Amino acid sequence: MRSKIVAGNWKMNKTLEEAQTLTSELLGMIADEVKGDVKVVLCTPFPYLYPVKQQLGATRIAVGAQNCSEHASGAYTGETSAAMLKSMNVPYVILGHSERRQYFGEDSKLLVKKTDIALANGLTPIFCCGEPLEVREKNGHEQLVKQQVEEALFHLLAETIQKVVIAYEPVWAIGTGKTATAAQAQAMHAVIRKHLAGKYGTSVANEISILYGGSVNAANAKELFANPDVDGGLVGGASLKSREFTEIIKSI
Repeated sequence: MRSKIVAGNWKMNKTLEEAQTLTSELLGMIADEVKGDVKVVLCTPFPYLYPVKQQLGATRIAVGAQNCSEHASGAYTGETSAAMLKSMNVPYVILGHSERRQYFGEDSKLLVKKTDIALANGLTPIFCCGEPLEVREKNGHEQLVKQQVEEALFHLLAETIQKVVIAYEPVWAIGTGKTATAAQAQAMHAVIRKHLAGKYGTSVANEISILYGGSVNAANAKELFANPDVDGGLVGGASLKSREFTEIIKSI
């Protein structure tokens, strides 16, 4: 049975002191209030991965990186390798976030390399896909998202792709306050799962967690997560607020 996951993407926010305060608040709230089997992931900025991981200890909350290099090692100043993340026992890494695609020019060829090296080091990729507003307005969103998934992931074997988490994030809803309706979210998640089933079969597709990302908040999380193909969320701004993030986790 596929996992329920709520991951917080902190992006480039918080000082170390603020990050540790947020982590402390989340530790208390989640321990006291979250009773289900949902997996919680904090995707912190790189400098905070190890201190936050140490602070979390042996709790139900895991850490995740926001990116990794496609290279194993070498003269790549400023980059962080999958092996470095593995050496710190960081279990998750976000790959292909729309901001990486938009601001850093990441494409499917690069994401194949990043996905492969993350998996080779035992990391769980949270692979992001999604369409900008102009594509949705032209009704090309299904084709684009299927293409993004196919180009970056369909080279994987069936037993390997089951180790990947997919996050659908309509780019027009990220940080804008706009959110896909629950029906829109379910429709796209179903498209992705059907596309996976066409390649790998229904049983494999049904084992892959697909998260929704795009202005998830405490007010809309329950309706979004109630959809049969929505297995949780990749949460941006709301994950920087301990009370709101906890309420989102409790909504699943």
